[in-house]
Amino acid sequence: MNAYLKEIADGCGIDKQLSFHIARHTFATTITLGNGVPIETVSKMLGHKSLKQTQHHAKILDIKISKDMEKLRMVLKEGVQY
Repeated sequence: MNAYLKEIADGCGIDKQLSFHIARHTFATTITLGNGVPIETVSKMLGHKSLKQTQHHAKILDIKISKDMEKLRMVLKEGVQY
């Protein structure tokens, strides 16, 4: 699989060395967590036995923090009654 990823990278002009391991990190961080999938679900998808393993693969991005804070702001705004 890594050989295929190298071919794809070469064809696309990507200088970074791609690997299955990097793909797992990207999947966990960008595709799932970045789109609101709970870390517990991501953990199961990756076949991890503990959340600690998943946390190693899934880095929280600043954009995710911003989205989560915006959701919280909306909940608090709608929930406050004067």
